[in-house]
Amino acid sequence: MKKLIMLMLLLSLSLTAFTQKGYKIGDVATDFSLKNINGKVVSMSDYKDAKGYIIIFTCNHCPYAKMYEKRIVELSAKYTDSGYPVIAINPNDPAVVPEDGPKEMKKIAKKHKYNFPYLFDEKQEVFPMYGATKTPHVFLLDKNRVVKYIGAIDDSPKDAAMVKEKYLENAIAALMNGKNPDPSITKAIGCSIKVKS
Repeated sequence: MKKLIMLMLLLSLSLTAFTQKGYKIGDVATDFSLKNINGKVVSMSDYKDAKGYIIIFTCNHCPYAKMYEKRIVELSAKYTDSGYPVIAINPNDPAVVPEDGPKEMKKIAKKHKYNFPYLFDEKQEVFPMYGATKTPHVFLLDKNRVVKYIGAIDDSPKDAAMVKEKYLENAIAALMNGKNPDPSITKAIGCSIKVKS
């Protein structure tokens, strides 16, 4: 009986791996309309001259998100003028983690001089469409909103000085050269997204 239960559990886990929810490489992402920290609603369609979109699901409280704050600011400074704007989205429910509420988002953005929109997925409808599971979790889209890269920003969350592989920057460079990123998927490392109970 124990063997049968174990076999069923393993089968269930393997099926889950193949039925992962959210966008996959090559899918066309639906545009969204989410409120920025300044109260204005932001959509991808607002960026008329975009050559692509760097969508990063992140938050205020997660230690991994905090480790990447400066790097995300640097990515925005480096790529926005080249047509690849950073759009950060906080997917967390502040009822679960009060630190991830809109007031705290404003404070964090001001403190770290965010040079990109920091949107709030208040109804928690956008992150499931993407299949985001961590903060941070990156989705790189081309100008037609086709998903080209999913995963981590780089290979060293804890120390920017120890980065050996800049996954996201390499993926952007590939798009700029008319190529598909390789790898197109890496493992996002961070905190789990906090959902409404």
